[in-house]
Formats: sequence, C-alpha cells, structure tokens
Amino acid sequence: MKCLITGGLGFVGSHLAERLLRQGHQVIVIDDLSTGSTENIATLRSHRNFHYVIDTIFNRHLLAELVDEAEVIFHLAAAVGVRLIVESPVRTIETNIKGTEFVLEMAAKKKRKVLIASTSEVYGKSEKQRFNEDDDLILGPTTKGRWSYAASKAVDEFLGLAYYREKRLPVIIVRLFNTVGPRQTGQYGMVVPRFVEQALEAQPITVYGSGLQVRSFTWVGDVADALIKLVETPAAVGEIFNLGHHDKITILDLALLVKELTHTSSPIEFVSYQVAYGEGFEDMMYRLPDISKIERLIGYTPSKSLPEILQSVIEYHRSRKLEQVPSY
Repeated sequence: MKCLITGGLGFVGSHLAERLLRQGHQVIVIDDLSTGSTENIATLRSHRNFHYVIDTIFNRHLLAELVDEAEVIFHLAAAVGVRLIVESPVRTIETNIKGTEFVLEMAAKKKRKVLIASTSEVYGKSEKQRFNEDDDLILGPTTKGRWSYAASKAVDEFLGLAYYREKRLPVIIVRLFNTVGPRQTGQYGMVVPRFVEQALEAQPITVYGSGLQVRSFTWVGDVADALIKLVETPAAVGEIFNLGHHDKITILDLALLVKELTHTSSPIEFVSYQVAYGEGFEDMMYRLPDISKIERLIGYTPSKSLPEILQSVIEYHRSRKLEQVPSY
C-alpha cells in the first residue's frame, strides 16, 4: 500500500509512518515543520520505502503529485494545541479548513481513500460525561476564539462526509482523544509532556483551572495501529469513530501520578485559565470517549494503562535530557 501522510513529521504522523513501514507499506510524508520536526523521523530517513517533502499542503501542484502517487491518504496536517489555537486563530482556521479542502479536492480527482484526523474537541461544551459519535456538538460563542479549533475541525468533518455522499469519495473520520507518547512536545499546551518536563526539571507542575477536569489518555502506538486497520476495513468508509482510552483521570490526579512516577520534589501549582490562556477562556469538565463503535468494527482495545503510558513518556524525556548534557 502506498500511503501519503500530511503532517507526517508531527508526533502522531511519525509514529504512524513507523508502523506503516514496519508492515511493509510505502510512505510519503509532507510537512511544513510548523509543529513537526525532522527529529521525529531520524530513524526513518534511510528506509528505502520512506520519502518526505518539506512543504505546505497549500502547494497545490505538489499536493496533486503526491496524491497521484498514493493509494491512501492519512490527513493529519492541522493546527494543534490549545496555546497555538489561542495565540494564532487565523492560522488555526485557515490551516484546518483550507488544508482539508485541498486534500479532499485532489483526492476526489483520483478517488483516493482519505482518513481525516479530527478531534474530541468537536464535542465542545456538552455536559455529557462520555461521548459517542452521534452526540450533538455544543460549541461556545464565536466571540471566544478558543472554540475556533473545534468549529474548524467540525467543518472538516462536514466537508469530508459531503465528499463521500456527493462524490463517492471514500472518507473515514477519526476523533482522537488525547493521544500521548514519546516525541510529543509540551510546547503547544499538551498536558502530559508539559507535566513530565516540569517534574524532571523539579519545577512546579502547573495545573490549569481547578484540576477536576476529567480526561482519558491514549497510547500513540494504539492510535497508529487503529488508523491503519480502519483504512484497511471497507465498512469504515463514510463513518466517524472515536479513538481513545476507556480509563479516566482528573488532571490533578494526573499531576500527582506524574509526580509519583518521576520521584520529583516539584510542588503542584494551580494556575487560572485567565493567566494561562487569557481572558474568557473556556474548557469542558468531561472529555471521555465511548469507543464501542471502533471496538466492534476492528476489535480495537487499548494496550497500555495510564501508568505504563506515562512511564514511556518519562523514559523518553529522561533520555532527551541525558543527550543534552554537554560532555567535556
């Protein structure tokens, strides 16, 4: 299978590329390095079935060529991370909507299968504790830019399904719930690497808001494997799937668990949303997935517990710190 991954130098994209190559597939990656890094593919560059291009998916001529070469497109390119969304709303909206539009337009000309990576954020301000794919999407007002990401990804979903229904383009949509693992950066607000980095530096572990927000965290290897299985499953076409973990934890308990696993002296420090992200920032109390649909279709089940996931992330960041220690 010849696969194109947009945003393939990012955290999830690089793990997906590894899994595909391991299974004997050919992989082409395009990434503009806005949030990705060539370090993420350091071990893949010499692989005979791997090729990467540093460019934007807004380069229509190049994108058309790459789509023409591929059989399947994993569309992961997007603006990600709460901090980036708050600080760069124009970039967020344009990248997510225009980028997806271009990918779908090019794919439709060649009838290439497209998997669109969406997000649990689309569920918005719903007060449900656990979401399934048919739930209503309840977003905040347009005056609060925090919701621009959720809205733009919801538009991506509508557009993808429109291409499926009107143009018979094979499209699959996957809503990711807090994917974590090695190579993820805390630079854009991702909570697990941020907590781990703070703990290893013996800095205060900063919990935004009350810390009572409830989340689930998913091992990136499970996500990559599930994405591949979905594109290989004909019954997945035209459908939306939650992809996450059934276990849950509060953000405060997550901070305490990171503190325990790293054996750090770091104190827990609470920071208001206003200080962290600016005036008027809103968050949802619960963001947990109902994963029964993807379990039924492809037999998906999470392979790691949260402590196991965190231990892998901690080991990765510890090794990075050792690499950065100068030798004399």
